[in-house]
Amino acid sequence: MPRPTVNRKPFGAHGPTDVDVLTLDSGTGVRAEILTYGGILHRLTVPDTTGDPASVVRSLPSLDDYTGKNPFFGALVGRYANRIAHGRFTLDGTEYQVPATDRGHALHGGPDGFHTRVWEAAADATDEAATVRLTLHSPDGDMGFPGALDVTVTYTLDTAGTLALDYEATTDRATVVNLTNHAYFDLAGEGDILGHTLQVDAERYLPVDEDGIPEAPAAPVRGTPFDLTAPRTLAERLALPHEQLRRAGGFDHCWVLNGPDTPAGPRRAARLAAPGAGRVMEVWTTEPGIQVYTANQLDGTLATADGGRHDRHSAVCLETQHLPDSPNRPDHPGTVLRPDETFRSRTEFRFPHLRDLPG
Repeated sequence: MPRPTVNRKPFGAHGPTDVDVLTLDSGTGVRAEILTYGGILHRLTVPDTTGDPASVVRSLPSLDDYTGKNPFFGALVGRYANRIAHGRFTLDGTEYQVPATDRGHALHGGPDGFHTRVWEAAADATDEAATVRLTLHSPDGDMGFPGALDVTVTYTLDTAGTLALDYEATTDRATVVNLTNHAYFDLAGEGDILGHTLQVDAERYLPVDEDGIPEAPAAPVRGTPFDLTAPRTLAERLALPHEQLRRAGGFDHCWVLNGPDTPAGPRRAARLAAPGAGRVMEVWTTEPGIQVYTANQLDGTLATADGGRHDRHSAVCLETQHLPDSPNRPDHPGTVLRPDETFRSRTEFRFPHLRDLPG
């Protein structure tokens, strides 16, 4: 069996800093391309059931496109993924203000969040997997957050074709942390996910107000378009009349996963299947929630690498994370990290259809 490999080559420059792309190759047909800029998952090439390869994540043509205005394509997001109401929170009696850039609220760590940084990268390959270890130092006061934070995110692609992301962080002062990856998935590679089926292993979700901030405690999904406890076609769900779908223009909500807030190991969070199940992806995570976003705001202004456009509902994001606005919600699982602690999180993207490929 071919051995996993890692290849590194230039991708461009961000100001005075060179940016590289690292290609992890499983040796069994799956390849992941990761940029040092933003820790971006630029491509994830996966064969379908006939062996035909295609990237299952939407991407932008060049580094300039990634450094320009775009909705977090493929990026590592932090220091706090999702929203913090009004960009304010109180920690140990001190109120902090972070940039409020989304309808008056903080989103994804601020305009100069981790998605805009050039990460240090070290790569390795063994007989079992190829890895790239990304590290970043976020100084005290970065985007208004307290404490100096040291972050490591490791992408691992194994011979089974599973791509895992392991997150670790330590701080010298109490802070809040919520990290995720913002890949836009399209398992058919055709720029339309309405025919995909999605299952989310959650009995509850967070309804939001007009600004995307949770407006109430988690609500049951039963009897709503948010009931994805069995596989449902996204087109059918999004067409249902519901005030929450109107507010967001589709799904842009966090589901509260079944089971403990901090499981001992990854549990399944979601299962996405292309039409005809040519490709199937399962998301496994140690996080308590998953934000499902059906690319409601994409409008065709951004180009794809092959000359197409990124249109509305051309992809779906499956962002494993803690719950939005948790620093202001004592009933949510905690996101405070203290100097004597290490933040750890793991998410896996598994492709069970690969088991059925010949050879």
